[in-house]
Amino acid sequence: MHKTQTINQLISFIKAAVTPFHAVRQMVVELEKAGFSALDEKHSWELVEGGKYYTTRNGSSIVAWQMPDGRDVVDSGMRMIGAHTDSPCLKVQPNPEIEKNGYLQLGVQIYGGVLLNPWFDRDLSLAGRVTYRDAQGAMASSLINFEKAVAIVPSLAIHLNREANSGFKINPQTMVTPIMGQTRQGDKQEQFDLRALLKEHLSEQGLQVDRVLDFDLSFYDVQGGATVGLNDEFFASARLDNLLSCFMGLQALLTADSMQGMLLVCNDHEEVGSVSAVGAQGPMLEQVLSRMTGTAERKSRMIANSMLISADNAHGVHPNFADKHDARHGPVLNAGPVIKINANQRYATNDITSAMFRQFAAEVETPVQAFVVRADMGCGSTIGPITAAELGVKTLDIGVPQFAMHSIRELAGCADVVNTIEIFKCFLNQPQV
Repeated sequence: MHKTQTINQLISFIKAAVTPFHAVRQMVVELEKAGFSALDEKHSWELVEGGKYYTTRNGSSIVAWQMPDGRDVVDSGMRMIGAHTDSPCLKVQPNPEIEKNGYLQLGVQIYGGVLLNPWFDRDLSLAGRVTYRDAQGAMASSLINFEKAVAIVPSLAIHLNREANSGFKINPQTMVTPIMGQTRQGDKQEQFDLRALLKEHLSEQGLQVDRVLDFDLSFYDVQGGATVGLNDEFFASARLDNLLSCFMGLQALLTADSMQGMLLVCNDHEEVGSVSAVGAQGPMLEQVLSRMTGTAERKSRMIANSMLISADNAHGVHPNFADKHDARHGPVLNAGPVIKINANQRYATNDITSAMFRQFAAEVETPVQAFVVRADMGCGSTIGPITAAELGVKTLDIGVPQFAMHSIRELAGCADVVNTIEIFKCFLNQPQV
């Protein structure tokens, strides 16, 4: 796969995927172009050999898969890739309108482990899902994206905050409230009503909205993805954690030349623990696998013949902070995807699944790295251990190394994106896992 083409596709994907809802919608667009058919969880399913399907839940989680052709799914098993659609961000509160010192602001909740400093002085837009009552009195929902910059969180000048560069602590309740305008426009005093603004925006899309009932909205940085470096070796963008893994898994699923059973699951809510109806600790994937197999015994046999690669970005060794890594386990950008290992099962990798991944990488002549967190530091986790525990499927955790994880703008290596897709395709093509 040509690197420039792949990175351009990644830029387009992340630009469209400004929230988990938009990410799933964009994946649906690409799946349907490739011949995948939608299945509604409310209805019975008739799955055929070689059939390509997807189902969504809450509009923010998706499972897409191909049934094996010429083999029973129980004997074939499923080659599964897992990722998550959500990223740390600022979410709008239910009663968000604030008018203070002549400015219009929206109150926010902090979603996930946000690195807050980089959110200051960014051109922010607003996107998400709005649920409303239409002109006929029925309830409906629609995605919304203002696209242009509509807000900003200005920094306090250093003249008024002399400790800004010496350990200044950010108060998330009072210091990161975005400014969206002013209360007075000329002689007109503005009455700030977010629901009225949303209704107007939806009406401009041709929707007949009687009343906005509720919303799930997030701020995001309007600056798009771009290559960085003297030789364009890096890729900078918002939401690389973990839309990058969603993109790589999707590209592998769409381009793998395979008649094997293969599946992509992208869950919401990983950044807040995965405990939800659409999270990895919820029943969505297990219920899809149950409907594939029909009985508990067949499902157990199928899972025994299956494998899951949990893909979530890894911490690259930062040259300015190299002491934050174990000296022998500091992944370098563009030196290959990272196998993530933790003795306390914060990652689901074991020696067998690690060895299998190394073999897949060797088949496509791609280097592989390993990550172990320093023994004196805490270790994060992923959907890997959760899904492994829920299903009992053999699993490993991998990720592309990146810098600035959970920032509003993150950095990864372009070569790693292409190479990881090739390893994923090799995995999906395996006759036995």
